[in-house]
Amino acid sequence: MMQYLDAVSIQGVDVSEKRRQEATDMFNITTFATLEEAMQTFCDCAFVCTAPLSHNNIISECLEAGMHVFSELNLVCDGYLENMRLAKKAQKTLYISSTLLYREDIRFLISQIQQYASPLSYTYHVGQYLPDWHPWEKYSDYFVSEKRTGGCRELFTVELPWLLRAFGDIANISVTRYKMSSLELQYPDTYYVLIEHKSGTVGQMMVDVVTRVPVRHFEVFGETLQLEWRGKPEEVWTARPDYSAMQRVDTHDTPLRQADYHDFIVEDAYYEEIREFFCTIEGKCRPSYTFEDDLRTLQIVDQILGAGY
Repeated sequence: MMQYLDAVSIQGVDVSEKRRQEATDMFNITTFATLEEAMQTFCDCAFVCTAPLSHNNIISECLEAGMHVFSELNLVCDGYLENMRLAKKAQKTLYISSTLLYREDIRFLISQIQQYASPLSYTYHVGQYLPDWHPWEKYSDYFVSEKRTGGCRELFTVELPWLLRAFGDIANISVTRYKMSSLELQYPDTYYVLIEHKSGTVGQMMVDVVTRVPVRHFEVFGETLQLEWRGKPEEVWTARPDYSAMQRVDTHDTPLRQADYHDFIVEDAYYEEIREFFCTIEGKCRPSYTFEDDLRTLQIVDQILGAGY
C-alpha cells in the first residue's frame, strides 16, 4: 500500500515500541508513542486503526484538532451521532472503511443482482477459525475474543454492507445462535440467519469462527439469474445463456495480494477506499459508504447478535 501514498507524509502512533520500530524499519516513517506527541507536528488526516472500542474517543480527539478522519471498522456505534455532528461542525471528512464494496468481484455481483427485477433467493457462508486470524498472537489477546467486538460481530459488520447494497433493506430477521467449539469465547461461535428483504428476496446467512479452512461461499438464484462466488476474484460464476452449466466470469485482471495473507484478501480494494477518502477531502467525489450507512448496519448486527451485545 505504501507505494501508492508517495505524495503524502506519513507518521505512525502506537503504544508498542516494537511496532513503532518495525514501522520505521519497514517504511522509513516517523513514529510516536502517543497521539498528543504526533499532534505537535502538522497533521491533516488521521487513520484510526486501533482496537474498535478505542475508536470513538480517538475520532473525537482528531476531529476536535481539525483533522479529517478515516476509520477502520468500529464494530460498535459508540459516539456515532456526536462524531458525525463534530465532523459537520468542523467541516471535516469523517470516512468509514467498508472494503468489500470496493472489490471488483463484489461490484459485479451487486450490479447483476440490482438489474434483476424479481425476488431472489441466496445462501452465504462466511467462516474462519478464530485462532488463525492472527497466527502471530493469541486470539484471547486482542479484541476478537471480547463480547462486544467478537469475531462473529466483525464478520457480520464486514459482509452486511454489500448484501444490503445488493438486496436492499431488511423486513425481518430470524436468528439461531449456538456454540459448537472449545474456543474460550464470551459469545456464540456460530450463527444461522434467515433474512427477509423488503424486495421479497430471502437469504440464508451462516457466520462462524469455527471453520478450519476459511470459506466465503455465496450463491444466488432466480428464474433467469444464477450466480456463485467463492470469495476470490477468480471464482465468480454465472449461468450459461442456455442454463446448461455454470461458467466463470473474469471480474479482475491482476488482483494485488500480500503473500502472508489469505488469498481471499485483495489489496486493490484497500487502495481504492483510501484513494476515495482523499478524493472526498478534495471535494471531487462522495464516499461510497458513510457513517450513517454504518450506523444502520450496526443496528442490524445488534439485532442479529441479540441482547447484551
